[in-house]
Amino acid sequence: MLLRVAVFSLGIEQKHPGPLLVIVGPTASGKTALAIGLAKQFNGEIICADSRTIYNGMDIGTAKPTVPERQGIPHHLLDVVSPDQPFTVADFQKRAYQAIADIHGRGKLPILVGGSGLYIDAVIYNYQFNADTKSRSQVNTRHAKEGSYQKDQTVRDNTLIIGLVVEQDLLRDHIAERVNDMVCHGLIDEVKDLSQKYGWDISAMQAPAYKSFRAYLAGELSLEEASALFVTADTQLAKKQRTWFKRNNSIQWVDDPSKAVDLTTTFLNKTS
Repeated sequence: MLLRVAVFSLGIEQKHPGPLLVIVGPTASGKTALAIGLAKQFNGEIICADSRTIYNGMDIGTAKPTVPERQGIPHHLLDVVSPDQPFTVADFQKRAYQAIADIHGRGKLPILVGGSGLYIDAVIYNYQFNADTKSRSQVNTRHAKEGSYQKDQTVRDNTLIIGLVVEQDLLRDHIAERVNDMVCHGLIDEVKDLSQKYGWDISAMQAPAYKSFRAYLAGELSLEEASALFVTADTQLAKKQRTWFKRNNSIQWVDDPSKAVDLTTTFLNKTS
């Protein structure tokens, strides 16, 4: 599998002076596997930066890592709230900073992992949210562009970000394989249960996995058609995520993701 890894250093809030490793990239690009491997090698714990896996009960459709898949590595900020409860970027930032401090306090390496660009940026750039932003049920990309926060421009050397990118055609194949696997492992029952409990109107149910199968449950689409709709939606999401993470001009591209180990080793030696 041909991957490219983007690496660049940014700053983090002064109150968290210890090292922070961040892994970003589009959905289905292999972030979780890379993060777990690095956590094992460098005594780390994972902080999940995903606007969907924060919800209880949304497991299969969000590709939330199962307990066996976590391989004994502690994962933070999974299953934070129920799908009908508000959760803002400011909420995530606060909890992420708390998790980072706790992990540092145990002498371990915090590894922030995810594809939600606004969540990631809120932590590494120390966004300062105004009162109106904090009161919203969610903050989206449009709000970010409109300046509903203030961004800390301070650059520190205690943060290493590894961005994982898969070639477009290969990524779509990965997404299609994952959708098929989700369906085989109970996605339809999960969608049905969540829709009966929460309805279709809450924002959490607009995630591709759930929205795509609404018409199937209503008898308006076949399972194959609904699955294809999900693949298309996740492919479009991946494109948006790639666009978000490519905005930084400091990115250095390498061809081999195994170099993430060397980069992390060098980074930790410099920050120790």
